[in-house]
Amino acid sequence: MSNQTLPLDDALYDYLLSVSLRESPVLAALREETAHMEMANMQIAPEQGQFMAFLLKAIGAKRYLEVGTFTGYSALVCALALPGDGEVYALDVSEEWTAVARRYWEEAGVAGRIHLELGDAAATLARLEASDAGTFDFVFIDADKTGYAGYIESALTLLRTGGLIAIDNVLRDGNVIDPDVSDDDTCAIREVNEALLSDDRVDLSMVPIGDGLTLARKRSMARDLQPA
Repeated sequence: MSNQTLPLDDALYDYLLSVSLRESPVLAALREETAHMEMANMQIAPEQGQFMAFLLKAIGAKRYLEVGTFTGYSALVCALALPGDGEVYALDVSEEWTAVARRYWEEAGVAGRIHLELGDAAATLARLEASDAGTFDFVFIDADKTGYAGYIESALTLLRTGGLIAIDNVLRDGNVIDPDVSDDDTCAIREVNEALLSDDRVDLSMVPIGDGLTLARKRSMARDLQPA
C-alpha cells in the first residue's frame, strides 16, 4: 500500500480501462480516427473524458463550455452526459479539425445542442461574458497554453457559483519540474499552477489523469473563505 498516487505501467493502465471505461461506439470510432491524425497527441484520454462526464452529472450541469475542441471528443462525451435540454459551447480555430467533430456529433445525435464557435477564443469569451456571465456550470480549458491565464479569468466570470473549471495539460508530460525546459507553453503552465494555488476565488485539486487535470470550483466569497 502507498500514500502516493500509484504509477501506471501499460499493463495496469489497460486493466484500468478494461474494468472502468464505458465508451460508446461513436466515441470509440472518433478516438480511433483521431489516433491516425498528425496531431493525435492533442486528443484527451478516454478515462479523462469519462471522468469529466461523471463530474457534469454529479453537479447537475446543463451548460458546458470548452476552449479547444480539436476533433470533438471532449465536446461529444460531455454533450452525451448532459440532459436533453443541455447546451455545449465549443471554441476552436480549425475548420479542418472541427469538420471531423461535426461528423461524429451528427452521428451521435447531439449536433443540435453543440454551438461551435470558430475564431479567436479570447474574443468569443469576451462576447459571452457580456451576455452569459454566471450561467455556465462547467468550463474545460485545453487550448494554447499561453492563453490559459486569460481563459481562466473568463471562465470565472462565466461560471455560476459552485461551477467547475477543468484545466488540461497541467503536468506537461512532466516538463513542469524540469529546470532545463523553458519553452513558452511550459512556463505558462507553471505560472498558472502557481497562481491557482493561492487564488482564494476557487477550491482546487490537481488530478494525475491524462497529462494532468486541475479542477477549480468557483467559490461564493461570502461563504467559502476557509481553505479546502
